[in-house]
Amino acid sequence: MTLEKARELIAMHASLGSGYNRNACRMVLGEVMRDFGQQTVDELIREFKLEEQWEIKPGTKFESAFKS
Repeated sequence: MTLEKARELIAMHASLGSGYNRNACRMVLGEVMRDFGQQTVDELIREFKLEEQWEIKPGTKFESAFKS
């Protein structure tokens, strides 16, 4: 997944805001974690204010459902 695609998906899920969207966002963050690492995940959490919306905090470790 590219960072551009991850940003697009996170923005869409954040705008919808349900619990299902929170879980989908966590899955996207898992993919980003696998491909780009914790620093990039933390940057996205801050960029989209996910801590305020869903209490997803920087430093949280996410695992991809699709192991490489």
